[in-house]
Amino acid sequence: MGEDNPPAGAPPQRDAIVEKLRTVFDPEIAVNIYDLGLIYELKVEGPEVFVKTSLTSPACPVGDYIVAQIDERVREVPGVEKVEVELTFDPPWDLKKVTEEGREQLLYLGIKV
Repeated sequence: MGEDNPPAGAPPQRDAIVEKLRTVFDPEIAVNIYDLGLIYELKVEGPEVFVKTSLTSPACPVGDYIVAQIDERVREVPGVEKVEVELTFDPPWDLKKVTEEGREQLLYLGIKV
């Protein structure tokens, strides 16, 4: 069995969850939420996954959509049975949280970080 197909009943792999989080994009910035630094905490305990996330702004009009996308995509990972997504604004998100890959994506979009 390959890495993408863990044995039946095996706990979900953190790397697989991160890759799924990288498929969720902030529609206003067009960079994925993981590389934007919007994932504040990721816990995998057996088949249960906890994600603490933020938005680029508390006034973000697509917050519910992003939270729903996180839930949906994480549930696609083999072995995940339960997902809890917590939205927080403490501490507020800022550009210092962006990963190196996110910085490259932002630069490509013409946004200096």
